[in-house]
Amino acid sequence: MGYDVDLVQDGQLVEVESFTDGGTYAIGGSTDASLNITYNYSPRYREVMDGQGLREFLHGKRAADVMPGLEMAVRALGTECSDDYWAPTPGNAGHALNVLLGWARQYPDAVFEVS
Repeated sequence: MGYDVDLVQDGQLVEVESFTDGGTYAIGGSTDASLNITYNYSPRYREVMDGQGLREFLHGKRAADVMPGLEMAVRALGTECSDDYWAPTPGNAGHALNVLLGWARQYPDAVFEVS
């Protein structure tokens, strides 16, 4: 279980560079801006997002509007990943946000949808 975070423009997922990050992913990667992030990271996000969860922080918001918060969170958490994706380490949580930040920079007018 986790968050499904999509970046959408004009009702469609935007296309990004192929990636294999997340709790579930397509073998060989995907170019759809859709990332599954484990709920295990939730406490880390609340620590750096003024008590907000990922959904409250991103859902329905324009990418450009959340970029400063994503940048701050990535700086605070770092991006050094553990060998265990599911471990709620700061680096694992920060890495996922860094992926979203890259997409936001590429598509600043797109909107995040979190389910």
